[in-house]
Amino acid sequence: MTNTVAPAWFTRAIETPKKDCFVEVDGCPIHYLKWGDDNKPGLLFVHGNGAHAHWWDFIAPFFIDQYSVAAIDLSGMGDSGYREEYVANCYADELIGVIKDAGFGDDTIIVGHSMGGFMTLRTAAIYGDHLKGIVLVDSAIRPPDYEWKSAMPIRKKKIYADAETAQQRFRLMPPQPCENQYILDYIAKHSIKEVEGGWTWKFDDKFKSPFWKEKKRDDFKKIACRMGVINAENSSVLLPEVEDYMFQMLDESVPFVSLPECHHHLFLDQPIAFVSSLKTMLAEWTHSKPNRGR
Repeated sequence: MTNTVAPAWFTRAIETPKKDCFVEVDGCPIHYLKWGDDNKPGLLFVHGNGAHAHWWDFIAPFFIDQYSVAAIDLSGMGDSGYREEYVANCYADELIGVIKDAGFGDDTIIVGHSMGGFMTLRTAAIYGDHLKGIVLVDSAIRPPDYEWKSAMPIRKKKIYADAETAQQRFRLMPPQPCENQYILDYIAKHSIKEVEGGWTWKFDDKFKSPFWKEKKRDDFKKIACRMGVINAENSSVLLPEVEDYMFQMLDESVPFVSLPECHHHLFLDQPIAFVSSLKTMLAEWTHSKPNRGR
């Protein structure tokens, strides 16, 4: 059954006060949202391909009791600027740039979904000694011999006559069912902008993923900080053989959680279950020491 009416918890979450912030990184304005008390440890959320910071509006407020929370718009997406070229290490600099601008310290944790998890992984591989930990959310680290035909492309943008028409064209990529229509409607509203002749999507349709041909598993082996993994049971991206490979690469200190009744965009499918799983994972990190030996 499709849920079209937003529940009370969702309304409270999106109405939680937040700040719109900008920081320049390598000549590009990077937008991010910020919630909570500046004096608490930092928690940064990173969206996936073609998405934006507002995907986390209904998730971030659940963590402000323990963290100062931010959500980034990566360059080429959301309200951040566009670049001539999108490079993996530059995205790592964007994450660190937001962390520094937000006043976060070396106890910061980054949570990245899908391609945002790859960016989080690269950031930890380079700057891991300046982070407390990272959490990969349905981000597939594939075996060396795994056959993968192509990356999920950014679709060519169209201009629509009005905002309502544009919002109605919003679709999840990769495609999946989602019963929480109220979440999709909210995200769609923040995914468009007014341009000459009508309304269009915020993302740069010239974007090409800098992570497509890179050996992400090499970054996976370099992580010096804490790491956790949250996957979707019915993911179209993180298939069983990929999940098995990732699990074999992890040592016993790395929590590996699979959420049932979820597809790739798992925190849209089961937002409260996702919050509970992430909170439990981070609470355990607060009370234990890492063991990253392999």
